[in-house]
This record gives sequence, structure tokens and C-alpha cells, in this order.
Amino acid sequence: MIRYGPAGIPLSCKGRTLKDGIEDVHNLALTALEIQMVRPKTYPRPPDEDEEVGKSIKELGPESEFVVAISREGEDLIYDPDECIEETDDLVVMPAGVAACFNDLYALGNMAKRHDVKLSLHTPYYMDLGSDMGSENEEEAIIAGQYFDTLRQAGVILNALDGDIVVTNVGLYDDKKRSREQTDENIYNNIAALTEWWHDMGLKPRLGIEVTGQQDVFGSLEQVLDLCDEFEGLVPVLNFPHYQARTKGSLNTASDFVDLINQFVPYSKDGVYASFSNVEFTPDGNEKWLTPLKKGELRFERLAEALADLKPDMTLISSSPLLEHDAVYMRTLTERVLSKKAAKFLKDKKKQELEASEAPAAAE
Repeated sequence: MIRYGPAGIPLSCKGRTLKDGIEDVHNLALTALEIQMVRPKTYPRPPDEDEEVGKSIKELGPESEFVVAISREGEDLIYDPDECIEETDDLVVMPAGVAACFNDLYALGNMAKRHDVKLSLHTPYYMDLGSDMGSENEEEAIIAGQYFDTLRQAGVILNALDGDIVVTNVGLYDDKKRSREQTDENIYNNIAALTEWWHDMGLKPRLGIEVTGQQDVFGSLEQVLDLCDEFEGLVPVLNFPHYQARTKGSLNTASDFVDLINQFVPYSKDGVYASFSNVEFTPDGNEKWLTPLKKGELRFERLAEALADLKPDMTLISSSPLLEHDAVYMRTLTERVLSKKAAKFLKDKKKQELEASEAPAAAE
């Protein structure tokens, strides 16, 4: 089965909440929605002694805002939604949260399932796991910790939504700060710590590392697959426009798409996760910007042919500026190719049956 959906709440949606987005996606006969975790700023505040102390995060209502974690002296941030709040704790509040309060996430997840909309979540597009959380440079350690916390927040949020996959980039190379080898080492160390925490928390969503579209950003196909080989539970995310930019326009035929998809299938027992749009890029293989499906050299028709041949279990997200419009268009084009393929199969079968029936008569 192939699911189609937009990267974010549909542009045509009158409301801007996740609830509105799920309903709108369903009404468009789409079956996936990628939540965009844009600039997840947080701030600490003390709990209300009468209304919040003694309760867990999941028991707090909208009047408490979106509390995502508990800060307790001498401990790492506590992301367990069942942990009871103590008087001396601080609450970590996300003002622009995915919902009015953490508890609402469970109802939204159930609603998405009723509407057959599979939820995923994309972390902010600028992430930096190439820094060292244990660095003696206090600023670097703080920055690395902040990005690490963003991923932990994404994990617990999507887990409460009973979603499929958290998608992230991991960082860029900055030769002025450190060598590429040191950046790679930091990325591996941070991912090791993150996957261990993910497992310890019992989070159900997959953690996906995305192929990136810039040469100075970690995320070539080889790097992503090597990372997934190293850490159990990590899955590669196939971003077609990023790959097209990074490889300077290598996706031209249906066979090119088939070969690429087949490299992701062994890592994706719960389905390949991918995104598509058209793309403009520089001659040296750096993405400039994403464009609508009909504007650019990356032809979705060739991907549709590949999908018709492979029939993969896949979630395909429209990252086009036209979001849901191009998500519907992708679904329509794929269905059209499948219909033509089925019609040709039936025509050829009928021809073979006719030839078989005429053969005995000719022999006589």
C-alpha cells in the first residue's frame, strides 16, 4: 500500500490545528500527514502547587499549556508522561505545541487512526548533532544538548500520537569549528546515546535519518545507510528531491527510481518513508529550493512507473510548495499508471487466450 499526504497542515485547511489538518487530509482522500516541528522553543516555569503538583504531564489540561517534560534538580529532563510532578520541579513548556496540552495528543492519535491517516513528525530542518555534548566548550555542549532535547521531545510527542516515524537531519560540516572526521564521530556518539534513550523509553515510532540535499550536510545515501547499519532500529528516509540535487540529477528513468527504492526496502520492514517534490539545484550538487511537481526536471511520472512495478509498502509525503494539491496529484498519476498497466495486462491476456483457442483449429 502507498499512502500519500502533505508535509504540514494543508494550505486549503481553514483551521491551523492538528485536528483540522487530520480532518482535511481525510476529506481529500489522503492517508498520511507529516507534522512540521518548527522552532520548538521551550521555557521552564514552576508548577502550580494546588493544580499541578502531584499530577503527571498527561493529567494536565489546556490551562497548564503544553508541558512536554519535567526538570528536576540533579537529573536529566524527565520525559515520562506518567511521572508525578513534585513541588520543587520546574515544568518545561512548549508554547507552540502540537496540541493545547500533552493529554490531547492521545485523542488526536485515535482520531487519526479512525480517519486512516498515518502521522509522522519532521524535526526542524536545521539540526546539529555534529557538536559534542561533552565538550569543554560550554556553548557547544549547550547547543548540542538543545538539539538532542528537540529529538527527545519529538519522540515522546509522536509516541503519544501513536505515530509512525520521526524524521530528522543530523547536522552540517563546519571546517572552521572541527574536522569532518570529528563531526562524523560526534554524530555517531550522539545517535548512539539517542537510540539507547529511545529504547529505554520504549518509544514505538521509528527514528528516521533523511538523505540531505547539500554537500556540506551529513546525509549522502552512503552515510545514511552506514548509520542505519550501525544502529538497530534506525531507518533511512528517502527524500527524492534531496537525492536528485545531491547526485546532480541522477534520477531520469523508472529504472533509476527502482534501483534507489530497492536500497531502502531492506531497512524498512514497516514501509519505506519518502518525500517528493521537484527541485532546483546548482551544478555542484546543492539544492537551491523545492518547486511544484510540474516545475523542474525531476519527473514524477517516472517514479509512478517505478511504484507501479514495485508496488512497495510506502508513505510518500508531498514536500512541494503546493503541499496537498501535489499529494493528490501524485496519487492520481500513480493510479493512472496502474490502470494503464492493468488494462495492458488484460489486453495481452485476452490476446493470448484468443491465440490459444485458434491454434487447434489451425492445426486441423
